[in-house]
Amino acid sequence: MGVITKNILIGLITILPITLTLYVLYWLAVSTEGLLGGFLVRMLPADMYRPGLGVLVALTLCFLVGMLMHIYVVQRLFSLGEGLFLRLPLIRSVYPTIRDFFEYFSPMKKKDFEKVVAVTLPNFDLEVVGLITQTNLDRMPEGFGHEDCVLVYLPMSYMIGGYTAVVPRERIRELDITMDEAMRFILTAGVAGIDRRDHEHSVPTLDTDPTKRNP
Repeated sequence: MGVITKNILIGLITILPITLTLYVLYWLAVSTEGLLGGFLVRMLPADMYRPGLGVLVALTLCFLVGMLMHIYVVQRLFSLGEGLFLRLPLIRSVYPTIRDFFEYFSPMKKKDFEKVVAVTLPNFDLEVVGLITQTNLDRMPEGFGHEDCVLVYLPMSYMIGGYTAVVPRERIRELDITMDEAMRFILTAGVAGIDRRDHEHSVPTLDTDPTKRNP
């Protein structure tokens, strides 16, 4: 590989992640402003609207909703409304998947998904990186797994797929890395590596006692 080509590739690898991240943030801001900005233009006097006001209103609404969701009554009302929403034919097929995905990032939940483990494959001297998604047997399908098992998601490199497997606790070993580090490691097939110099030991401890289950 020539010097010019090599430097161009290094430049692309350096610039593209930053550029794509900024573009996604820009797209979100423009989309939000386009959605709420037009509404504000019609609702407010002409001299009161300023560019960016739609984004500010969206952030304020998100903050207020987040504050209200800490109130039990609001949570119950939301659950009732969500139940009615899920009765719609098309919505009930799409909404639960989207909701469950975003719930993994919710700070209101205790997330087993943040526990990164190494899973020993039976009959092979191999370990694969996995993410625990469920430790409560009552929340698994009837007859799926047993008391001494947990549910582990095994993502494939470059995020082309993955497997959800019931794994005995004796075959998992907790790794001292965060979920973000694990996802970057898996996404790049280990090419990115783990920077141990700045790594802090703050990974949640995995409860290996099968008699203790999450409520």
